[in-house]
Amino acid sequence: MSLIPLSAGFLPLLDSVLLVLAREKGFAEVEGLDLHLVRETSWANIRDRAALGHFDFAQMLAPMPIAANLGLNPLSVPMIVPFVLGLGNNGVTVSAELWAKLADAGAPATLEAGPVGAALAKVVAASKQKLRFGVVHQTSSHNYELRYWLSASGIVPDRDVEIVVLPPPYLPDALGAGGIDGYCVGEPWNSVGVKREGAHLATVKAAIWRSSPDKVIGMRAHWAEANSEIVAALLRAVHRAAVWCGHAGNHAEAARIMAGPAYLDQAAELIVPALDGVFDIGAGVTVAVPDHFVPYAKAANFPWTSHALWFYSQMVRWGEVEHNEARAEAAALTFRPDLYRAALAPIGVPVPLGDSKVEGALSVAADVPATTGKLEIGPDGFFDGKPFDPAAVGAYIAAQRAE
Repeated sequence: MSLIPLSAGFLPLLDSVLLVLAREKGFAEVEGLDLHLVRETSWANIRDRAALGHFDFAQMLAPMPIAANLGLNPLSVPMIVPFVLGLGNNGVTVSAELWAKLADAGAPATLEAGPVGAALAKVVAASKQKLRFGVVHQTSSHNYELRYWLSASGIVPDRDVEIVVLPPPYLPDALGAGGIDGYCVGEPWNSVGVKREGAHLATVKAAIWRSSPDKVIGMRAHWAEANSEIVAALLRAVHRAAVWCGHAGNHAEAARIMAGPAYLDQAAELIVPALDGVFDIGAGVTVAVPDHFVPYAKAANFPWTSHALWFYSQMVRWGEVEHNEARAEAAALTFRPDLYRAALAPIGVPVPLGDSKVEGALSVAADVPATTGKLEIGPDGFFDGKPFDPAAVGAYIAAQRAE
């Protein structure tokens, strides 16, 4: 049987692991696909090459296809998201100098977003120079989550701190060179900063917005419509990779595969922490992070439209687009739970029956109705305890603007 060739762009980040495993463990081949992975150097390259059709699909930042559908990209070709590449994985790393100031201001070495944010607010207020943080792209979950954390901690982004954009692998070097004071990025680049630059992991995505997406499979809408069977086969292949990666006994092998020069090109010891959720956060302190990166459990791969709408709300909040109902609908329709359900439900995978949920409603894990029985999700929620109701996007935006 001849295999169908597929090309995909990715960046050297842990959460490309499901695409890598789909190729390296043979899950794509089982589905009749010859998956070619192309490592890129920046999210801007991924964005533009995907729009131009250089890739059939790509690992993308979750907000990036939404930005395309809102006309925010240089080449705004309609995009869809039929699959999420896991939950979590990001962290906020700061220089040793800044961490010393945060510790003096009361920041605990526990990664708790609230206390660390409160300490950062004290440091920012006392600083004579504006602190500078790096993020990986303008329309990234990193940018919006960092801004959310800063704002909820009493720090006004852009006014009180500067936020600049750099490709993920450059952030540890920029920190070490003194060009930035901290950064928000996915693994392994937080661990690299701690190991090589003497940095300190201050908090993590799982502590800011728990059970939230970061990277997704993004593709051109017209290509997906014309190749529906290939899309379904791809989703099944990556699903099987997610299930495999979700078993703790496979983490060591996954780290070895990802350590290869074609993928992360980093020591496996810098990759295992993100898979196991146990980190050296700096200064010899080890912290376990529940649900730091969830590749499969808790409906981790399901493209909830409520996730898309939260990212949209932040695009509005930070002045990238004006809110109206048509734009909100376009954002929500970027995420395609219908395609996920159509591809996976026939092989017996429990899939949520609903497309959306209130974000932050679950303080403990709970069951939701699924295509086969029930499915456990959560806990979820934001560190400041404020929920997001996707049915009231306008009110949510207005409340944030009033803060």
